[in-house]
Amino acid sequence: MEILNREPDVSVQIGPLVLPNPVGVASGTFGYGQEYQELLDIHRLGALYTKAVSLEPKAGNKPPRLVETPSGLINSIGLANPGLQVFLDEKIPYLQSLSCPVLVNVVGESESEYTTIVEAIEKRIGDYQEGEKSPVDGYELNLSCPNVDKGGMAFGTEPDLVERITRKVRRLTRRALVVKLSPNVTDIAQIALAAEAGKADAVSCINTVVGMAIDVKTCKPLIARGIGGLSGPAIRPIGVACVWKAARAVRIPVIGLGGITCADDALEYLLAGASAIQVGTAIFSNPRAPLEILDGIKAWMRERNIGTLGEIPALLRFPS
Repeated sequence: MEILNREPDVSVQIGPLVLPNPVGVASGTFGYGQEYQELLDIHRLGALYTKAVSLEPKAGNKPPRLVETPSGLINSIGLANPGLQVFLDEKIPYLQSLSCPVLVNVVGESESEYTTIVEAIEKRIGDYQEGEKSPVDGYELNLSCPNVDKGGMAFGTEPDLVERITRKVRRLTRRALVVKLSPNVTDIAQIALAAEAGKADAVSCINTVVGMAIDVKTCKPLIARGIGGLSGPAIRPIGVACVWKAARAVRIPVIGLGGITCADDALEYLLAGASAIQVGTAIFSNPRAPLEILDGIKAWMRERNIGTLGEIPALLRFPS
């Protein structure tokens, strides 16, 4: 097979936004970027999906709220973040300095909180001059977090709610709008279709899977809240299946995440129909994982003479 003698085109179109490559960092695993700026070249990322932003500051759930499991990690952080005002005053100036696309992960305890947060961010970044890089290129609506009592996953399990919230936010911004989906539903394709009907530019799937671990010596849960969100390699087959289902149902791009640690993992998602991917838990043990994965995807494409990412899903073959 002839090896591609030029760099493959790895750009990705998400609504009005062009990602330079498909490898982003998942919300909740990369802070707002500053935390990792000494560990890897953030400017090379395809996208930075920020830590969640809520209307008011959140301390998160009480500890213990992280526990390792076989091939995974259960977290119950509870969307801890400094809140909207601190994000506007302290985080946006740093995000404006990044050359990679930035999508703000937005979470709310009510429908109105989602619109209030997006409206406030739009107003703040509207002050930037035309031609000047915007600190925010889009939004990822978190309708799927399993670690909170209000909002989160409760919104993401009802198609009508997903469509309504998405449509309300769509009216407030022309920037890229992504809806993050939960695997903890009966039919993820129906939720993806609802996001598409609400005029989302893409869906990202999956968020963490509800999990629980118990210490048999003390007979107590290892997470103070009892249950949490399972991430890491253990959930990758679930994520790949959800991407495959969603990509067959909608016409908008699907962004895959869940258990991606290397280029082969990412390629599973791309073969299943994902247009882009996010790396999360792997960053905790290897901060350079996203860039290594990007290099691996490019090498795989060159070896197979694949010129664009859009050619990859057509390569999937089922046994006859």
